[in-house]
Amino acid sequence: MPKTRATAPNARHVSLVAIPDAVASTLFGIYDVINAFTLTEGGLQLEPKRAFEIEIVGEKAGPIDLASRVPIHVQRAIDTIESTDIVIVPSILLGGNGWRKDRYPRLVEWVRRMHAKGALLCSACSGVFLLAETGLFDGKDVTVHYGYRGALADSFPAVRPHPEKALMVSGRREELVSSGASTSWHDLVLYLIAKHAGATAAQDVARMFALQWHQDGLAPYIAFEGRTDHGDAEIGAAQAWLATHFSVANPVEQVIKRSRLAERTFKRRFAAATGLAPIAYVQRLRVEDAKRRLERTDASVDDISWRVGYEDGAFFRRLFRRVTGLAPGAYRKRFRVPA
Repeated sequence: MPKTRATAPNARHVSLVAIPDAVASTLFGIYDVINAFTLTEGGLQLEPKRAFEIEIVGEKAGPIDLASRVPIHVQRAIDTIESTDIVIVPSILLGGNGWRKDRYPRLVEWVRRMHAKGALLCSACSGVFLLAETGLFDGKDVTVHYGYRGALADSFPAVRPHPEKALMVSGRREELVSSGASTSWHDLVLYLIAKHAGATAAQDVARMFALQWHQDGLAPYIAFEGRTDHGDAEIGAAQAWLATHFSVANPVEQVIKRSRLAERTFKRRFAAATGLAPIAYVQRLRVEDAKRRLERTDASVDDISWRVGYEDGAFFRRLFRRVTGLAPGAYRKRFRVPA
């Protein structure tokens, strides 16, 4: 049975993909916000030609249990959908062993077919794992939850992840859209509404649901954790020492002296093991400690700068902004733990 076109003329048909790995909060959130103009009779009105028609689709129609252990009803089987305008894969929950490929071959082939017919392919957070199986994201820039960056690189080394970004648009037709960690699906949905219904409509929806664009990106949310799975015991010992001594004077010089390696050898092995030069690694440790102090104390920025190892407060402010995308004061305002 072919897909029934939307009742409103020229409405965009949105296929929201449901699989057992999907997370309920993202799936239902996307559904309700995309469907806002249908749900609200008085406050928000779109011209019919600008409306969306959204359906929850899957390999077969009927009930399934999501990863959140919430049962939902799949409205349409993909075999009955000949074309769609937008495919969205919501956040999925990865198991301890990461993403297991080749579990949804029919779904992956259907996504390829929809793309060939002109559909936008969109992922919310980890939904990009399913879309990446199509091969259409190879060589493309995407964003994903920062906790899943390593898993994405392991499963799909040809895909280029940028977890610090809230939203990324790739592809020759700008038809490959990905949003980053958790609630950055807000950015994805607002982008789609702005693209197809206009900026005013997107602003109306944002106001009604109290949604915000993550205009500063997701770098402020990312907690730095130095890579430790490299197997280099000498560098691992250096990392352990730096974890508690990063604020001392000249920590790189000191840690090299404590090692059994020549300076050039140490720096080469450290960068190969951790992905960062020793000085950059120390800077990330210091900024991470400063973030916690800004969140949890009333200490001045200059005092925090001194405590994490910088006598030059201006340099610390520039470094903090470069790493997080926010000035220290703006970071404190956004992330300060409420009394």
